[in-house]
Amino acid sequence: MTRLIGNRFHLTFIPLLLTIVLVASSVSARSAPDSFADLAEKLLPAVVNISTTATTKQGAGKAPELPQFPPGSQFEEFFKDFFDRNRPQQQRKSTSLGSGFIIDKKGIVITNNHVIQDADEITVILHNNETLKAEVIGRDPKTDIAVLRVKPKKDLPSVKLGDSDKMRVGDWVVAIGNPFGLGGTVTAGIVSARGRNINSGPYDDFIQTDASINRGNSGGPLFNLAGEVIGINTAIFSPSGGSIGIGFSIPSRIANNIINQLVKYGKTRRGWLGVRIQKVTDEIAESLGLKKSEGALVASVTENSPAAKGNIKAGDVILKFNNQPVKEMRNLPKIVAETDIDKKVDVELWRDGKKVMTKVSVGELDEEQVVKKSTKPGDGGAKEEELKIETLGLSVGSLTEGTRKRFNLQKKAKGVVIVAVDKDGAAAEKAIKAGDVIVEVSQNEVSSPSEVKKRVNDAKSSGRKSVLLLIEGQAGLRFVALRLTKK
Repeated sequence: MTRLIGNRFHLTFIPLLLTIVLVASSVSARSAPDSFADLAEKLLPAVVNISTTATTKQGAGKAPELPQFPPGSQFEEFFKDFFDRNRPQQQRKSTSLGSGFIIDKKGIVITNNHVIQDADEITVILHNNETLKAEVIGRDPKTDIAVLRVKPKKDLPSVKLGDSDKMRVGDWVVAIGNPFGLGGTVTAGIVSARGRNINSGPYDDFIQTDASINRGNSGGPLFNLAGEVIGINTAIFSPSGGSIGIGFSIPSRIANNIINQLVKYGKTRRGWLGVRIQKVTDEIAESLGLKKSEGALVASVTENSPAAKGNIKAGDVILKFNNQPVKEMRNLPKIVAETDIDKKVDVELWRDGKKVMTKVSVGELDEEQVVKKSTKPGDGGAKEEELKIETLGLSVGSLTEGTRKRFNLQKKAKGVVIVAVDKDGAAAEKAIKAGDVIVEVSQNEVSSPSEVKKRVNDAKSSGRKSVLLLIEGQAGLRFVALRLTKK
């Protein structure tokens, strides 16, 4: 169970069993201090409490009716006052507490987006209990970062962002925040893990720590022993809502870039490539001739996108982007997003059994952009009898007026339609259904059942254990590697 640790918001995911093996290293680690008191005394003034107020509308409901009394009854005024006091309210105000920290003495404050989301009023409470009204400069829901501005009468104490990339598993860290409304709370622990993905967004890359953080710590800083902010505390792993020693912080490497953009533009400006990608499984890697299941498989390319202009095609596997290796699919969105807009970068692809290099000029991501599929309309070929392909556990037929109507397919659909799936076959194992359309087999377009069968037989003859299909279904385009049975 993973929870965002502001008082009003929480998010629950499937529990994961995490096992960490610590291996002795010859590299000397920084020893623990005798006390954290000097560090805490120095940092506490720059850590603030965030108080928010939100007005929520309540259902009007039906007011109870006033009983009927004889004119002039002594009970009439009594019941009238009682009913007026207990009439259903139309609105009510709710409050929430979180944490934050000052990075500029003129009044720039950092916190989590979920702490101030939907707030009508935001108040920053300083360490000396002085309160300041805050305005939102910008916020980024995808990384859960918000930047606030207050207008102090004098310069404020501040802290600076450090380099989270220098932090190693086992390094000491200190968290300061406002858990359960208890402001100025200091806890210490270590970096338990790096690069954690908790499925909270597309750019997950959290620092895991065992420094105690709880609800209300959201937006508070995670410090190194030099007093630099190397993380923003944002979530905990807990079945009860309290700390069990597993917390997550946004690395300063990610936060620094987002904060700079929010201060400068009031919004984020992320790099955009224009591809829809999927994971390279062991079966897909084998079918493409890749030695390892790494990289990001391009399922489709948006028309007129940077990828399309850079000659990236559906079926390519992106191995490197801007000289950074793409070890797994989820690495690519983060790498692209952090790349400078309009920068021309090298992209290493796996295509047709070999590495290919191309160049792409990175575009700017429109957060509201709807990705368009890159498929082109076609007539689907001539009529042909259905064919059963036993090695895949399915039957295919031509795209005709009859099959389009039968499976409710669009006129622009192109390829070969799957008309039946064996319940115990390889296709059924991968959730392929009748009505799905095979667009490509082994990265070659197909327009007739005989072509599908030929490509499958060619793959089997060449010693492949599986064959790669490009399938278009209700969820859009996706690549599927199907094992070749011995039938």
